[in-house]
Amino acid sequence: MIARTRLLSTSLASGDSAIPRITGGHGVWFQLADGREVVDASNTAAPLGHCHPEVIDAIRRAASAPVLNEGWQWAEREQAADDLVNIAFAGESWVGAVRFFISASEANDAALALCQALTGRAALATRERAYHGGAGLARELTVQPQWHGGLSSAAKGVAAPPRLATVHELRAPRGARVTGQPNPAVGPAWASETAAKLAASAAVLLDYSQGGIYHDPAYQDQVASMAREAGTFWIADETVTGFGRVGGWFQFQHAQSRPDLVTLGKCMTAGGAPAGAVVLSKELLGQLEGTSWQSYSTYRAHPIAVAALRAHLRVSSRDGVHERAGRLEATMLRRFTEVASQHPSVARIDGRGLHWTVELHGPDWRDWRGEDTNPLASRVVGRALQAGALIATSGEQTSLFIAPPLVVTERELGTIFDALHHGLELADREFMGLSAAQ
Repeated sequence: MIARTRLLSTSLASGDSAIPRITGGHGVWFQLADGREVVDASNTAAPLGHCHPEVIDAIRRAASAPVLNEGWQWAEREQAADDLVNIAFAGESWVGAVRFFISASEANDAALALCQALTGRAALATRERAYHGGAGLARELTVQPQWHGGLSSAAKGVAAPPRLATVHELRAPRGARVTGQPNPAVGPAWASETAAKLAASAAVLLDYSQGGIYHDPAYQDQVASMAREAGTFWIADETVTGFGRVGGWFQFQHAQSRPDLVTLGKCMTAGGAPAGAVVLSKELLGQLEGTSWQSYSTYRAHPIAVAALRAHLRVSSRDGVHERAGRLEATMLRRFTEVASQHPSVARIDGRGLHWTVELHGPDWRDWRGEDTNPLASRVVGRALQAGALIATSGEQTSLFIAPPLVVTERELGTIFDALHHGLELADREFMGLSAAQ
């Protein structure tokens, strides 16, 4: 928790050395208060990097728009929805309509509530270690303990708020391509257990990046098939993986099945403004015929947000930015294989495209209590920052994630990996010392 002045906030890392004061940025670089420039190595909200001129220009022009609530028609909103479908969802003939929101948290909450209303079921499902946001039902399906929305302290432990819904956790594909861990989410026992949980749920919300758990096409297709058989809606949460993070426009496109709803946020405006969206299938849209989806907000599809979205789509499609992560994946896999082989402190590495997770030996994520004010992961981040790259933790004691802007060059990736190696030397010393003591 940061409270240096009157600002109260929560950080992904702990300790002053891991939390720099940022004064500016350009491309993949941050400018720091001490005069240094460092590579932004963990920023899923900035696919085009910082201060992209076309995004800035779009925002400046939109700033002269009138104050518009969600209920009034505005041509730019309609065009933004058309652009989203025609560019990012090109060829996806099942897509029916778009509804904009202020964030992915709000989009997930509204989508889940809609599925509850349509099915008459209250329970919901997600995969283990998932993160879907911090509001309403989205917070309920955030099963990473460090983001439950409650309190934690060394003296009192964890105090989580009361649950809003029953949440069924599905065993997830936790294998790892780099370090070779097997995937436990296979076989008849897993299938039977998963089918039973889906049958009791209004919807299953799937994302693939949080907690170091990544996409498995067979897993997606099997869950989608079981959900359809159970009359359960499948929502693809593309908040992190959408708009090119894993190569191509969306993660779900790497498998055969297609969702009933897709939720978007974070990177959709290329960092230009807070925004989220729900994309509904034609089939689901048909079920809404003759009804009104009773959900409203003043600032949804704000003129600045839709202008930034349109600029992002235009630049990414024109310059092939959404394809870069796919082309760089082989490089990332090779470099992370080197990381795993050179650092005994590393327990697990997996990733896709330009989103990767490094887990260190240490406490299991389920044991998070929030009592450590300077955990190992944060100390690694602080040492990597000294070497020129800002890497982030996932709020856990032993996890790091590397997700630079999609415009990163191979030379800039080299800076990131040099810094990661430098940071992990600290973890290696502690791990080897601990191993020797044991």
